[in-house]
Amino acid sequence: MSKKTNLFTYFKSDFASGLVVFLVALPLCLGIAMASGAPLFSGIISGIIGGIVVGYLSQSQLSVSGPAAGLTAIILTAITDLGAFDVFLTAVFIAGLIQLALGFLKAGSISNYFPTNVIEGMLAGIGVIIIMKQLPHAFGYDADFEGDEAFLQVSDNNTFSALFDVINHLQLGAILITSISIAILIMWDKVSALKKLKLVPGALVAVIVGVLLNEFFIASDSSLAIGKEHLVSLPIPTSVEEFKAIIVTPNFAGIMNPKVWVVGLTIAIVASIETLLCIEAADRMDVHKRFTNTNVELKAQGVGNVLSSLLGGLPMTSVVVRTSANNAAGAKSKLSAIIHGVLLLVSVLTIPFLLNKIPLATLAAVLILVGYKLAKPATFKHFWSYGKYQFLPFIATFLGVVFTDLLKGVALGIAISIVFILRGNLKRAYSFRKEEYVDGDVIHIDLAQEVSFLNKAAIKLTLANIPENSKVVINAHDTVYIAHDILDLLHEFKTTRAIDDNIKVKLKGFKKEYALENSAESQNHVTIEHHYDFVKREMVKKTVVKEEFPE
Repeated sequence: MSKKTNLFTYFKSDFASGLVVFLVALPLCLGIAMASGAPLFSGIISGIIGGIVVGYLSQSQLSVSGPAAGLTAIILTAITDLGAFDVFLTAVFIAGLIQLALGFLKAGSISNYFPTNVIEGMLAGIGVIIIMKQLPHAFGYDADFEGDEAFLQVSDNNTFSALFDVINHLQLGAILITSISIAILIMWDKVSALKKLKLVPGALVAVIVGVLLNEFFIASDSSLAIGKEHLVSLPIPTSVEEFKAIIVTPNFAGIMNPKVWVVGLTIAIVASIETLLCIEAADRMDVHKRFTNTNVELKAQGVGNVLSSLLGGLPMTSVVVRTSANNAAGAKSKLSAIIHGVLLLVSVLTIPFLLNKIPLATLAAVLILVGYKLAKPATFKHFWSYGKYQFLPFIATFLGVVFTDLLKGVALGIAISIVFILRGNLKRAYSFRKEEYVDGDVIHIDLAQEVSFLNKAAIKLTLANIPENSKVVINAHDTVYIAHDILDLLHEFKTTRAIDDNIKVKLKGFKKEYALENSAESQNHVTIEHHYDFVKREMVKKTVVKEEFPE
């Protein structure tokens, strides 16, 4: 794909995808605000700024920012501890400034060290979470808030037990609307005639059909009618005073409170890590394989959180669910995220009563298909085929995300990846080979370019297993760095163990600064080495061994 500089180059596809993300983001913004113990409009404000401001400043072409489920527990606890929402907003303001500083310090570069299999495991885990969390909404059971991603729920259930509870709360109208919505979405992707209507996304058609169906059920007094508690619930201001009350500004008197700074730092760290993970995931999803400057992203998030706090909004991150929906809807540039923010702003100001007619079951259908695209069986087969060193971090991250949360799951996957790296590093510290000769075997230990203290255990075990009366050549010709621990180990082996067990040791290629004396080597040593290779092939091995290890 050629580089485009015009923001409106892909307007048709970006408008359609922005519309889909808007429909998905609306209940998520409200649900996360409700779960956080914050005013409902604070979630909408965060979504608007995340779309318009962060969407414009970011260099990511697919990611969408807004209030994040991963911050709900932090926000809920912070508002309670600080005693007031306006004091909490001061902490969000501080968090934004910290993120700006992190961006200028180029802290975003740590995202380059997130392994691909961990990122893919995270996406697959999020996909399964989306499906499991949306299934209750699809069947008309809305006890859990929209946007929840944690395994343990506030209702003392967990993700699995909530699925069993659905059986006791089936709503036939919701099931019918979900089924029809899924059928529309699948047909919109499969039928070639419908795919040509790029400006009209299947999700919008499904939402319109869902609204009309439910309005028909209500008008006909049908038992299939979906109640108010199963619809989008956007608060509608009835007066100018109520509208003014929506905008809450930070109480900067709280800036002298140490707790405010602790909350601000916590939000900055967690939000930054979640953002970097999402950016890496967005770049992985991008079919055009464009890369995002993560330092610019941290600055954009910082600006977004500062503005959000000043207007009474929740802290934000780049969010995997919305980003995935954006990608699945066919977004091609960041204009899609901006459009979703504009639509949030315009719609809540002009048509909130229409938005409140949208069944949550219809939106569940949209998200279930997004979840399936993230957790396709083909992804699991792909990493299985790459072997255990790729599959185990992938599946560990997947299970960790599903059964705990995003950050813990990713931390588990990275920890397992590091263990594998360390194991590999231990194995690559040296090569070991044994050559058989008439008058005895010669053991060759060729050290790698870098031998650190992490390799001490492996080398120590190898030296300990060398039998008595052996001949050993330890070669450091290719080595750039050897840790002092290893040098001490080799020195002790040569001067103590080798003498005690009659082991003949030859050191080759050790630099002067290692303070480890090489075995006597002269200029003709190279000639001897070449001659050694030649006579070995001629089976005249005994003489050569005597040259390497003279009596």
